[in-house]
Amino acid sequence: MTRQANPWAALSALCLGFFMILLDTTIVSIAIPGMVRGLDTSLNSVVWVLSVYLLTYAVPMLFTSRLGDRFGPKRVFLAGLFVFTAASLWCGLSGTAEMLIAARAVQGLGAALMTPQTLAFITHLFPPAKRGPAMGLWGGVAGLATIAGPLLGGVLVDSLGWEWIFFVNVPVGVLAIALTLLLVPDWQPKQSHSFDIPGILLSAAGMFLLVFGIQNGQQYDWGRAWGPITVFEIIGAGVVLLVLFLVWQRFNTREPLLPLRVFNNRNFSAGSVTATAIGFAMTGMFVPLVVYIQDVLGMSPSKAGLLTAPMSLLSGIIAPFIGRLSDRVNAKYLVMFGFTALAAGLIIITVQAESTTDPWALVPALLVCGLGTGCVFAPMSNVTMSSVDRSLAGAASGIFNTARQVGGVLGSAAIGVLLQARITANMATQHGNAPVALTDAARETLILPAAVLLLGAVAAMWMKRVAPQGAPTTTTELAAIDRS
Repeated sequence: MTRQANPWAALSALCLGFFMILLDTTIVSIAIPGMVRGLDTSLNSVVWVLSVYLLTYAVPMLFTSRLGDRFGPKRVFLAGLFVFTAASLWCGLSGTAEMLIAARAVQGLGAALMTPQTLAFITHLFPPAKRGPAMGLWGGVAGLATIAGPLLGGVLVDSLGWEWIFFVNVPVGVLAIALTLLLVPDWQPKQSHSFDIPGILLSAAGMFLLVFGIQNGQQYDWGRAWGPITVFEIIGAGVVLLVLFLVWQRFNTREPLLPLRVFNNRNFSAGSVTATAIGFAMTGMFVPLVVYIQDVLGMSPSKAGLLTAPMSLLSGIIAPFIGRLSDRVNAKYLVMFGFTALAAGLIIITVQAESTTDPWALVPALLVCGLGTGCVFAPMSNVTMSSVDRSLAGAASGIFNTARQVGGVLGSAAIGVLLQARITANMATQHGNAPVALTDAARETLILPAAVLLLGAVAAMWMKRVAPQGAPTTTTELAAIDRS
């Protein structure tokens, strides 16, 4: 029955849901100033709107990647799509920052249910020789979402208000649910997994406490947060729980959430570090950029989205060519170049940024950032996953994707708190001159993601070249990495 489904029609339905998930990782950044004003809240609260989505998206993914094998990918995808769509409506109706944060947490859970099922369907719907074009379409949707997020977000915020960046998901989600029901086959892998409940609880609690402590440290003046409990004790508890999680994974002989033996592979270990670094930088860099472009340079959200669009467009154009090139040359040099170029672009912006800078003068530096981004993802994924043992491919993919998302969570939290700290300090030294204070704070904050990117480039140096493989085999492995 499942083989009678039209694979391209089914893929189009899955792509619509995937597009919506990725759109919500980029569309919110452009609305940060509007949400601060519209909800009459602090920058820290709005940064939590970003972080909590990434947190509830990343932490459960090692677990949700196994739900599809037990209950069927279509059913889990539909459940996630319904949760995501309903939570989007809740986000738009939220009247307070606290309610919006809660709704975004539920939205992230929906995304976590959907994501691991998506590429697994490509391996089922398309034979190995025909997966290349399907993967190309999938990558094109990701690039389109990256470009459309700031542009669509800017237009919606300018014309209808920040609420509509969430309301727009509702009709799209309803359409995606209908298309998935009609076009996607009810494939049942019928593989039973045991669920590592202690691992799930330890990893979730540890990540939450770590991110909460980092992001809210400035708000509590790095002192007491909950009664006698201090911020540093919260961070320490998070670290302890994560260490206990790793110890449990080491001694769990049944089916650990994080099989540590996959890190015996040198390329996978280095690739996981680079994935964390790029997630940290890509999520964090937009927060100071958007604050500077809108609040200092006075651009509207739609114009700010237009300003950053060439960066994403260039990245999307060159990424397929870099992906093919990574099969012909030592891919680690492409990854190193990408990280270095993205860091260089951010450093150029810190040099250019003044309270009187012409916004369009930033375009060349943003294009350098786009060049760097386009050179990272395909070769990084290729060299990280291509030498992983096939029996560990599903678990390795879950870990690799989670590493990138965890990097995004930490980037959002760390850069958010650093930006707030530098704004407070600079407002005092500049005697209330807000444009200069905000400019200096944005410049100083952008140094952090640039430094993390350079560390990512160093990690990429430890990758070793993978023996070239034939196109069908390479495509099969790349398509199969998201299965569990």
